[in-house]
Amino acid sequence: MIIYNVTTNIHESVHDQWLKWMQEKHIPEILATNKFSSARIVKVLVEEEMGGITYSVQYVTDSKETLDKFYIEDEPEFHREALGLFADKMLSFRTELEVISEH
Repeated sequence: MIIYNVTTNIHESVHDQWLKWMQEKHIPEILATNKFSSARIVKVLVEEEMGGITYSVQYVTDSKETLDKFYIEDEPEFHREALGLFADKMLSFRTELEVISEH
């Protein structure tokens, strides 16, 4: 199992708009690609020196191959939409995580 983790710091001025968009549009559309079995959004509780509010969105997929297909087939359009809406008000980076065991 692979977790595709996207960490985003969002400026306070667009926070509510971004969070609503994430929950009602963006995450459901990513799940609709059928490349992920689930997703969760979690708030990072450490205050950032640069300000803003930070979230981690974790999408679960079955394999690195499926994630690679997402990068090729779907991710560019999702990325363009996010930049078009929030441009310089957000900063994101992604991390790929492999689940070794769950207890």
